[in-house]
Amino acid sequence: MALMDGPLRWRKVSGPNAVDVEAARSRSQRLTADSSRLLSQVDKTSQHLQQDAKQTLEQRVRDIRFLREELERRLEEVLEEIDALVAFKTRVERALEACSDPLRVTLLCLDERTKRAPVEQACDEVERELLREMEVFEGVASLLQRTLEQIIEQIRLNRSAKYHLEKDLKNKFQAQSIDDSCTLMTNHSLNPNHRPKDLPLSPSPSMAVSPEEWEGLSGINISRAEQEKANSASLRVLVDSLLEQTACDMRSQLQATASAFQRKIQETKTVKAQMEEHLARVQCELTSQKRNMEALGVAVAEKEIPLSVAQARLSARAQRPGTELCHDPAQARLLVEVQELTAYINKMRKAAALSATAQQSLVRCQLELEDNLEVKANSLYVDEVLCGQYREPTVIHHF
Repeated sequence: MALMDGPLRWRKVSGPNAVDVEAARSRSQRLTADSSRLLSQVDKTSQHLQQDAKQTLEQRVRDIRFLREELERRLEEVLEEIDALVAFKTRVERALEACSDPLRVTLLCLDERTKRAPVEQACDEVERELLREMEVFEGVASLLQRTLEQIIEQIRLNRSAKYHLEKDLKNKFQAQSIDDSCTLMTNHSLNPNHRPKDLPLSPSPSMAVSPEEWEGLSGINISRAEQEKANSASLRVLVDSLLEQTACDMRSQLQATASAFQRKIQETKTVKAQMEEHLARVQCELTSQKRNMEALGVAVAEKEIPLSVAQARLSARAQRPGTELCHDPAQARLLVEVQELTAYINKMRKAAALSATAQQSLVRCQLELEDNLEVKANSLYVDEVLCGQYREPTVIHHF
């Protein structure tokens, strides 16, 4: 027992026996084989995962590129619509400026016509057309001002849509650039000394969006751009029609007022010509009546001499003595002569008085006609000269 205990103690002290060594070697071989299989599996899985990730990134880049192209197309359309609407804004502003001069001319004409004689200041056709013209011009200016405000608001909305599209495009460009660079990354492209270790591998839950939300946000921007483009196009069609209609309305009213002026001027000229004809007749008659009165005066003076002679004869014959105061034919003839001459002189004096009255009436008519002619001449000057000069340069072109 003592001899056997010695070798056992030697084996325990000297190391594992063959069985233990074989078992350890076998385990090592299995571990090596397992590790080799694991490495092979990890390598294949890593390559597969990397390839899948690359394909997914490439698909993601294609999706971003598709949305970018869509966004760029919408942005181009919105930019074109903004430029078109700005051009319409300029047209409306010019149309507003074009309304100011005709309205100023209309107000000037209304003011000048208040300076006519009171008898001429009735609300005639010209006055009604001028008031209607003022109402049309003011209505057009007010409508164009509201239209300009609508255009400015639509331009603001278009630019807001443009801002969101540009912001989305900027984000898409950055995201595509990042994913493009991620697609180009390989196991050998990174510097081992500069590998990111402290950066987060994924965004925080509050910042992350789902693919549906990501696509939906761009869809909202695209839909908004489409809607604003459609609204802008509709507004342009409306504004174009409105500019054409307002210019036509203003031209029609200008023509109506011009026609009223022409009729009024012609009417005033006709009345003035009639008054001038009457005045000429009155002046002619007044001259004739003056000559008549002078003739009557001369005739009275001439007939007073024979009357005085006849009266002197009667007075002398009244001095006859006694029975010589006979009422003889001579006495009777003298009495008849005195009576008849006196009667004729009285008639002529009465005729002269009537002639004087007629002259006074003719003078009043002459003065009245002259006053009326002056009034008509002033009205003609206002309507034909002053208002004509104001209105002649007024032309409404296409807005």
